[in-house]
Amino acid sequence: MADYEELQRVLGYAFHDPDLLRLALTHPSVAHEQGVPIQTNQRLEFLGDAVLQLVLTRELYEKFPDFGEGPLTKARANLVNRTSLARHARELGVGRHLILSRGEEMHGGRERDSALADTFEAILGAVFLDGGFEAARQFILRDFLKAFGEVSVLPVLDNPKGELQELLQAVSPEAPRYRVVAETGPDHDRVFECTVHHRGMELARGRGKSKKAAESQAALAALIKLREPAGGESRPAPCSTTPPASS
Repeated sequence: MADYEELQRVLGYAFHDPDLLRLALTHPSVAHEQGVPIQTNQRLEFLGDAVLQLVLTRELYEKFPDFGEGPLTKARANLVNRTSLARHARELGVGRHLILSRGEEMHGGRERDSALADTFEAILGAVFLDGGFEAARQFILRDFLKAFGEVSVLPVLDNPKGELQELLQAVSPEAPRYRVVAETGPDHDRVFECTVHHRGMELARGRGKSKKAAESQAALAALIKLREPAGGESRPAPCSTTPPASS
């Protein structure tokens, strides 16, 4: 397990049973290639998905007592999807530790969203079996939610720019303005950073692969800042403090 010491450090969890982590990293392609019965991470993925759903459902249920089933379900779906899980797996460096077949390796399996998302859920399942529910819960709240920031407002906005404009119209007819303040990365993989301003004040910043995405992230960050943490009530009074950039 020396090869997995770095991964366990990044995960913030040390396994009592190292074989569970190895199993969580074993892609189904290994069994398909060898043509013999080999345990892979599919069963752990099934378990991890259930644990993740339960932990996030409880978190949303407790933080938003005034919201019904519909908004809470949408919020959970926004937090738990293949793209978001794969992104978090990449941040943890899971891909380089995957145990793949030669064919899957040759076809870019280490960077495939489906493989990364499934493995992330399998790791959650392994943590649950190894350390119990509370260990899995702490892992999720510490290592999963930090990718999205604290869950302080329901993340169900399809149009954060429109929502922000509507919120600000309660105090001023002036529309929010967006500015591109930075562009980084190579031409084929640019990252834009935008700020959103209202009445001469910077409300928030956001980052994205396009100007539109960066503006949406800035609007969402501003909404999180301006809204009360619970109850769904708003306080449309712009602040001058800039929150951390969203990715």
